[in-house]
Amino acid sequence: MDPAELPRDDAEQALIAQRLLALHEASPKLLALFDNHDVLRFANEAFCQAFDVQPDGHTTWLDMMRRNLASGRGSKVNAPEPETWLAGAASRRGKQPFRAFEADLIDGRWIWMTETMDAQGWMLCSASDITALKIEGRALRQERDRALRAAQTDPMTGISNRAHVLQQMQEQLSRVQIGAGQLAVALLDLDHFKRINDTLGHGAGDAVICDFARQLQASSRRVDGFGRMGGEEFVLLLVDVSAEQAQAVVERLLARTRQASPLAEQPSLHYTASAGLTQARPGDTIAELCHRADEALYQAKAAGRDRWQWAD
Repeated sequence: MDPAELPRDDAEQALIAQRLLALHEASPKLLALFDNHDVLRFANEAFCQAFDVQPDGHTTWLDMMRRNLASGRGSKVNAPEPETWLAGAASRRGKQPFRAFEADLIDGRWIWMTETMDAQGWMLCSASDITALKIEGRALRQERDRALRAAQTDPMTGISNRAHVLQQMQEQLSRVQIGAGQLAVALLDLDHFKRINDTLGHGAGDAVICDFARQLQASSRRVDGFGRMGGEEFVLLLVDVSAEQAQAVVERLLARTRQASPLAEQPSLHYTASAGLTQARPGDTIAELCHRADEALYQAKAAGRDRWQWAD
């Protein structure tokens, strides 16, 4: 038998893991591991220095990015509304098994970042310093990347637009068809939204829409999808959850929404949303899935709003 085919004993496996960890720790590459809840679980010294972070078992990617924005560390963000930029970045994060892109750091470095996800949702981030490489064509590549992001992003809220979230829905439906996962869909609509626009103006309406996008983001996991379908209508894609779990997520989202106060100048203003939920079946098309969710949403509205309804 080839020695390479012989099983290694526990001691040898532990030695290999120890050596690998030591090499990762000493590597000039930026290396980090995020769990399925997007909590930072490992980061080598290079990553910790670049993003001013430590893997404490509690810090999420969004926590890290917000701290970096406040302290002027980490990634360079060229956007007038940092929270909108973060919403867009979060809506694209973890939606593919592998992704690679260029990024600028505040300290002047230019990096090539890769994100690799396993089946359980853990993500390995690895970045190499490519500052010294020729930059011919960089402006063209950056313009291409900006155009791609713009094509996927709702310009007001920064989250996925209708086309991008429907693309994610189709990808998840493909998993359902082969028995590789589950998908619950929630179609959400803000209650009495026209009244807000008519009484307080479209600026207030825009603020409420953006606030709800943040509530959606805070209520979802990295593996989930969410986006604005248009107007005051949104969709939430909950991956690999039961009907009961999906209902609990939406109930918490509606509770968060009731407590939200989107206008600083009018802290007493609150708003609500209604939701229609359903679960994908093998053979479903996007149209069939959305139709069931829409019917459930209509029933929730008819029953008094500020509630959810399930459609089998």
